[in-house]
Amino acid sequence: MGKRRSKNFDAKEIVEFLTHLVVERPLFHVLIALIAIGWVIERWVFSFSSWVSLAIAIWATIQYGNHQRQNLVEDLNKKWKRIILHTSPVTPLEHCEWLNKLLMEIWPNFVNPKLSIKFSSIVEKRMKHLKSRLIEKVELLEFSLGSSPPSLGLHGTRWATSGDQKIMRLGFDWDTNDMSILLHAKLAKPLLDARIVINSLHIKGELLVMPILDGRAVLYSFVSAPEVRIGVAFGKGGSQSLPATELPGVSSWLVKIFTDTLVKTMVEPRRQCFSFPAVELRRKAVGGVLSVTVISADKLSRTIKGSPPRRLQSSSTNGSFENFSNTDLKTFVEVELGELNRRTEARSGYSPKWDAKFNMVLHGDAGILRFHIYECIPNSMKYDDLGSCEIKMKYVADGSTTFWAVGPDFSIIARRTELCGEEVEIILPFEGINSGELKVRLELKEWQFADGSHSFKKFHVNSGHSMGGSSNFPLRTGRKLHITIVEGKDLVVKDKSGKCDPYVKMQYGEVSQRTSTVKNATNPVWNQKFEFDEVHGGEYLKIKCYSEEYFGDDNIGSARVNLEGLVEGSLRDVWIPLEKVTSGELRLQIQAVRSNGCEGPQGASARFGNALIELVLVEAKDLVAADLRGTSDPYVRVQYGNIKKRTKVMKKTLNPVWNQMLEFPDDGSPLELQVRDHNALFPTASIGNCVVEYQRLPFNQMYNKWIPLQGVTRGEIHIQITRKVPEINKRPRLESEASITRAHQISIQMKQMMTRFQTLMEESNLEGLSAALKDLENLEEMQDEYMQQLETEQMLLLNKIKELGQEIGNSSPPLSRKSSRN
Repeated sequence: MGKRRSKNFDAKEIVEFLTHLVVERPLFHVLIALIAIGWVIERWVFSFSSWVSLAIAIWATIQYGNHQRQNLVEDLNKKWKRIILHTSPVTPLEHCEWLNKLLMEIWPNFVNPKLSIKFSSIVEKRMKHLKSRLIEKVELLEFSLGSSPPSLGLHGTRWATSGDQKIMRLGFDWDTNDMSILLHAKLAKPLLDARIVINSLHIKGELLVMPILDGRAVLYSFVSAPEVRIGVAFGKGGSQSLPATELPGVSSWLVKIFTDTLVKTMVEPRRQCFSFPAVELRRKAVGGVLSVTVISADKLSRTIKGSPPRRLQSSSTNGSFENFSNTDLKTFVEVELGELNRRTEARSGYSPKWDAKFNMVLHGDAGILRFHIYECIPNSMKYDDLGSCEIKMKYVADGSTTFWAVGPDFSIIARRTELCGEEVEIILPFEGINSGELKVRLELKEWQFADGSHSFKKFHVNSGHSMGGSSNFPLRTGRKLHITIVEGKDLVVKDKSGKCDPYVKMQYGEVSQRTSTVKNATNPVWNQKFEFDEVHGGEYLKIKCYSEEYFGDDNIGSARVNLEGLVEGSLRDVWIPLEKVTSGELRLQIQAVRSNGCEGPQGASARFGNALIELVLVEAKDLVAADLRGTSDPYVRVQYGNIKKRTKVMKKTLNPVWNQMLEFPDDGSPLELQVRDHNALFPTASIGNCVVEYQRLPFNQMYNKWIPLQGVTRGEIHIQITRKVPEINKRPRLESEASITRAHQISIQMKQMMTRFQTLMEESNLEGLSAALKDLENLEEMQDEYMQQLETEQMLLLNKIKELGQEIGNSSPPLSRKSSRN
């Protein structure tokens, strides 16, 4: 077998050599013909001398040697190029016209729509936060990047190597005149409103592209701040637009916003990430919960900001000055995520250890986690900023999470977690210095998605969504949100006396609610339930926590809660960290329910004829003092649709008791209460109001509740309300109600079973899982029996309807007979 292979190899090599000779030596076929003629003459005419054969053999040997030498040169060139690309610090300049041609083809129908949608939300948020003095309010009406894509690498691209990291450098040049960005701006008086049209854009700079995580993602950024020019006009656009010289401040303001955004987000060492997911789960992440543990720091010194060694001077309480050396270094770390801040305790030494763990709330699918380290100066209220660093994170469409940061000497630190619950430990150098580093541990506990599902604890939990990612829970229109403020813990105390009287204000859409005040408590308990109508568009629940004071209440924290994707019937129990303060959390219970009990605008009177609303105004407490003497003369004015009624006036009291009953026809009108201070000489003053939601109350059952008053700092009113329908007690209970009750019980048991499965999977309890599977089989059998019962009842009902139709048809005479009789 080996001999055959060598013969085949030699024959193949001979054929390749002859082919080479034909290509390289065009007259070779003539030579072959002459050799053949010579051989014929020598064989049959006369014989040549032996030197001719020797010359031919030498010539063939030389040609074969040249062929082998050329093959060797080509192989060496290929190896040299491969080595240069992988080991050379800088590769030769390469042109990439093909990339720009490809971008021209895919830009109009694919890249432009996607980038326009993404950039429009970013631009709108930035302009709301950075407004010019000339502009009071800005609204984005239209956003399109036009049909002209940017040009990449017009002067070529090159690869550079820094350690193990490969970096591609390419030019970025975008000069477009057909973009359309329309802004509606409310200008400062007397200019009133105007429309700003951005119709041209010029950006020129040099991009860096860095592959990370074995090619799963790339980081990109500008080497330095790019050159930016923006063309601005005013009016409706086109020929009616005014030139930007009419309002020169607006053009410079837009250029400043754009440049600042680029510098803060994607100019070295700030880098953006673009991922290449292996699969597309088609789920939009709208929030998450991140656990951050600040472990320790190392190599700290007071020269951490790059300043020369110095002797810090700090004023003592008696006005003298004291000197402190590096041995007195005492530091703490402040963790920042959006507007949420948390602080560790102060530790001493060059290598302090904290092991402080915080739960941080992430809004959206990406965020920047910043760490600031400060020095505590003895006998002073000031802190020295020693350094900072940051970690960026982003949700990837395949369910994973990418973390990246700037490493030593502007290198890249990149980590990736497949599922929630996996820990990532990162050592971060402080920015712009050669000493000092921070060790942190991150654990993404949960991702929340727009379809109501959650991903946490190393597995996914689907709450009413299909495999394709589309939601199949009912539409959110007509739903009610029940939000209970349960308790708070570790609230900040701003009063010098150490006193904290907290209360909570909530705003959802245009509706505001407020809890009662808990006196002298940093861990208050409210257990107050509020109801809101659900709003479209992913509206946030805005929460502000205050401490009640005599001369203006202190803000002790705020938070935003994403209510998008709530599943009906499921209760979400969460602790929300307070932002803009160093500590404090609030516990909320949130539930979305369908407003099936609402009678609509007609109310119960349309169904029952004589339904009534019976409202008892019992009492009020902690009212605001409207008189100079510190009291009020309160009464309640009730408005129900067009009907207005009022209670009696209680003199000189902040805790009035009325015990007065009022009745209204139940027609579904809004029920509004206004508590006012009676005054004989001057107009009455409002000391609080509220709206009573009664439409979903069951009939003939009294609803007893304390309602916080709106528009004032304190005050509550106690009411008792009943929807009275006399006939409803005489109506027999239908069998369908029992069937609905059974269906509701099966649904609750299924949800409880899913919660049980989640707990057992977290605990890795195999015995419990096997028992739960048996219970699930029994529940499925019960569900099958119930479905069979429903099918049987459906058939019986259809037969009854047919029989009833036949009886009606037989009992009624034909129309022709009726007409003939008439």
